[in-house]
Amino acid sequence: MLVEELPPKALEKLGEAFGRALARKLAEQGLVADPSDCTVYASPRRLAVHVRGVAPRAADKAQSQKLMPVTVGLDSSGSATPALLKKLQALGAQGVAVADLRRALDGKAESLFLDSTLKGATLAEGLQIALLDAIAKLPIPKVMTYQLESDCDLPGWSSVSFVRPAHGLVALHGSDIVPVQALGLKSGRTTLGHRFEAVVSPVVFADADGYAATLSRDGAVTAGFSERRDEIERQITLACSRIGGGVQVVHDAALLDEVTALVERPNVLACTFDAEFLDVPQECLILTMKANQKYFPLLDATGLLTNRFLVVSNISPDDASAVIGGNERVVRPRLADAKFFYDQDRRTPLDARVSRLDKVVYHNRLGSQGERMQRVRTIARGIAQHFDAPGLLEHVDTAATLAKCDLLTDMVGEFPELQGIMGAYYARHDGLADEVACAIEDHYRPRFAGDALPRHLTGIVVALADKLETLAGMFGIGNLPTGDKDPFALRRHGLGVARMLVERALPISHHDLTRIAVTAFPAGLLQDPVDVLGEFLVERLKGYLKDSGFSVAEVEAAINARRMTEWASVPKRLAAVRAFSGLPEAPALAAANKRIGNILKKAQEVDPHVSEILLKEPAEVALYAAMKDVVPRADAQFEAGDYAASLQGLAALRAPVDAFFEGVMVNAQELDLRLNRQGLLQSLHNAMNRVADLSRLAN
Repeated sequence: MLVEELPPKALEKLGEAFGRALARKLAEQGLVADPSDCTVYASPRRLAVHVRGVAPRAADKAQSQKLMPVTVGLDSSGSATPALLKKLQALGAQGVAVADLRRALDGKAESLFLDSTLKGATLAEGLQIALLDAIAKLPIPKVMTYQLESDCDLPGWSSVSFVRPAHGLVALHGSDIVPVQALGLKSGRTTLGHRFEAVVSPVVFADADGYAATLSRDGAVTAGFSERRDEIERQITLACSRIGGGVQVVHDAALLDEVTALVERPNVLACTFDAEFLDVPQECLILTMKANQKYFPLLDATGLLTNRFLVVSNISPDDASAVIGGNERVVRPRLADAKFFYDQDRRTPLDARVSRLDKVVYHNRLGSQGERMQRVRTIARGIAQHFDAPGLLEHVDTAATLAKCDLLTDMVGEFPELQGIMGAYYARHDGLADEVACAIEDHYRPRFAGDALPRHLTGIVVALADKLETLAGMFGIGNLPTGDKDPFALRRHGLGVARMLVERALPISHHDLTRIAVTAFPAGLLQDPVDVLGEFLVERLKGYLKDSGFSVAEVEAAINARRMTEWASVPKRLAAVRAFSGLPEAPALAAANKRIGNILKKAQEVDPHVSEILLKEPAEVALYAAMKDVVPRADAQFEAGDYAASLQGLAALRAPVDAFFEGVMVNAQELDLRLNRQGLLQSLHNAMNRVADLSRLAN
């Protein structure tokens, strides 16, 4: 199907949706045995699919339709009742005799059935249905409505709605044209090739199997999306090797896909820009070249930007100097704008912009960016007090104060993606410490799953403060994320908090963090969100750990350990749980731990003290003796941070624990015996659950 230029960011998805839907619909009608045996083509001006194994007609199908019970369809003489005649007429079978109807049991009653043969659809019929269905199901980002060319001079002209105006339709089965219609077009065997470089016009297809080869040979168009992408990557690699010096392209899969969707036959050309622009931060130059011009910037062997870039042209003239020169002229004003913004922004220090944050609205219920900045400062100072690091408090306060000031700069106004990055450049220009500059850039991290964390402790503290202010504020005014909506990226913020606490082994609990964050807001502004926000962070932690490869049981056991507050120990606890789970004693001890927990839940405030005088049964004496031997060693290993050894050492208690439950009645009638045995179990329960809640491992 030939159309005008399709939206590049949606092209690959449109091609896949069109081709797969058409093949599936043909298979549903019995015209194709394997709908996956097809090749999808998508180029800037065409959508196509080559389906293999297509039959000219679907096989006939035998069908049986239940009509009605015999008692309803036949009278006492065996003749058709009016109800049966009406049913047959509705089915178009009014000429069928009663004798030709089949009688069979349907449950307990006998019913009448009409057996017939359903003619298989012809390819023309089936393809017409499949084509219209595929078009209707296209994930079109925005529909265009346009007038059909053949109706332009008619007073009652008709219009068509599609992603872009369509100008040609090709439908072939072998060498035969399949007569179908869509979007005001009738199928044929011709199309238009490349706008400027087609060898012949129109391009004529002899058969369906030669579609891609004919379009490439006569139309100068590479039909397949992946083929064009591979060709662009090949040419980029070749161009880099010709330039030499170890240059490498700035990798960007999204840009590569977009450029692939913009050209029909790619031609990669090397261009240059004035070296004077390299004084501008390379992030600015790279972004303007990629976002505005769809160019591929080149880095040297050390990762620094060079004044060379690659452009993917849609034409391949013998002398490409005009194309190269044109692109070099086009990029210069863009780079000049970036240089102008950079020079202008540096004339005003970041701290001179702080007061202007009061004029920028953050949220209609939470105030301005200036008010938000003050809350972030308060939270950051509260967090910094948990660390014994010289100069941290001063650096944190400076970074938190200036972190949002680059939002008021011309460069970030033009390129919002550079927020934080430009703040770091301007902070260094203002003479601030490098740790402060890094914190201004890093306080947005992690921006996405798998993103790097802030580099320094100052950045960690400010990033935590920034995310917690957002979480506390939004939770406090009821803006909680729903199943499919999270406009304030609260899940991402929560995941970032969890990752920083775990991966940086921070000596502070999430309970303390939420308390610090909430108290930074004016009294009465928020509904107390401490509990619900704490639960939200725990759920983010669980999700993060599960995504890291741990099972649900392992995660639940580790984070529900007795008196475990700080998440810094979670990785070691998880490793210990995994090692313990592999022991043969693990299932029995986990089940016993769960049983002990259930017993203690029914008791009231059990004192873990044990009196040896009240130990009567041999099994409880043996268990107490084993605990006196095993538990002190396990506790010492726990205090030393060797969680794996601590947990594995408890495996020695399996036999005495099993014997205890077989030979001892915990809830004895004598009160002193009952309390003593409960105390023994409480001591055991405390020891077993220091590293992890072993009951979570029970089946």
